[in-house]
Amino acid sequence: MTTATPAAIPAASLDTVPGSIAPPAPLAPPARVLAVDALRGFVMFWIMGGDVGHRLITGGLEMVLGEVPEGVAWQTGHHWGGFTAWDLIMPLFLFTVGVAMPFSLGRRLDAGEGRGAIYRKALRRAALLWILGMIAQGHLLAARWDGLAFFSNTLQAIAAGYLIATVCLVELRRPSAQAAVCAALLLLHATILLLVPRAGGVAGDLTQAGNVAIWIDHALLGSHQDGTPYAWILACLGFGATTLLGVLAGQLLRAPQSDARKVWILVGCGLACLVGGWLGSLWLPIIKHLWTPTMVLWAGGWSLLLLALFFGAIDVLGWRRWCFPFVVIGANAIIAYMIEPLFGFSDIVRHVCGGLCAHAGRGEGFALALCTALALWGLLYLLYRKRIFLRV
Repeated sequence: MTTATPAAIPAASLDTVPGSIAPPAPLAPPARVLAVDALRGFVMFWIMGGDVGHRLITGGLEMVLGEVPEGVAWQTGHHWGGFTAWDLIMPLFLFTVGVAMPFSLGRRLDAGEGRGAIYRKALRRAALLWILGMIAQGHLLAARWDGLAFFSNTLQAIAAGYLIATVCLVELRRPSAQAAVCAALLLLHATILLLVPRAGGVAGDLTQAGNVAIWIDHALLGSHQDGTPYAWILACLGFGATTLLGVLAGQLLRAPQSDARKVWILVGCGLACLVGGWLGSLWLPIIKHLWTPTMVLWAGGWSLLLLALFFGAIDVLGWRRWCFPFVVIGANAIIAYMIEPLFGFSDIVRHVCGGLCAHAGRGEGFALALCTALALWGLLYLLYRKRIFLRV
């Protein structure tokens, strides 16, 4: 992954009348925004290597305080209802995928690449993400048909959102039309959750046992449902909306406007999403397990604010050195994500460094997490230096 400077501003036309003032040339869209790469790496840092970011926080607190405070424990877990800091990771991951799409796919569309070629590549990418997701959490490598979970992982949620966003980018080039689709997905999802009952249930029941979304998963997937209190099939509407929020943000970053104006638009949109999510939660609760539309807006608001922070600091103010560790991780996000389920990376580190870390006493958990983070980052840095990047 290399960072490119924005394309040069076109020179004034040679056909201007002598002595006249040539009109200002429009700003060219940037070829790449470093903040997007850094934000992707920031997301991945928390969950790579067996949730190493989580283990650094909890292990550090146990080392210093002897326990994890109740408030921190709640914020680093998932709960039915409400929204924690740890809940933001998955939607932020989908959001960053969407942000990058107007740059990667937009260049192909601008170059005149045909629909067929774009859709074929999108389907191949989605299929590979789906397979990787089945490896990560669907027990694919166990080679046991009875234990196979078809839909159970963040990568598969990304595949669904990516396909929806691809169709919107190809068929609806105007951001206003893409925003309309995003709103329609949220409205349809909310309508089904609130007005369609599960078999033998009542409409609007959003409890773990009574909601229609998980009932649909059980009905369609049967024994191949993942057995968790997470909805997947109906939640694809929300996955698409979350990815489209990222697409809209990416469209803004690619637009020929001043960078300072982009930051303020991102902040304004982020605050608007937070207000919309909070107001909507008065009727439809924020439940990450169901990917409710209010959760999409609430998580989208925080995602937009984080993007504004990263973009303003890195690409506008030019503060770039601090983000390099995240850029290295983001450059090979798939490797960072899959190295744990494929190779048990944290177990390897524990086997090599466990004896030494045991001398840290109650800081053993933190020491092991730190060793894991450094070892994995070192591997990713080596790949980065060698310019070896795994693309899906």
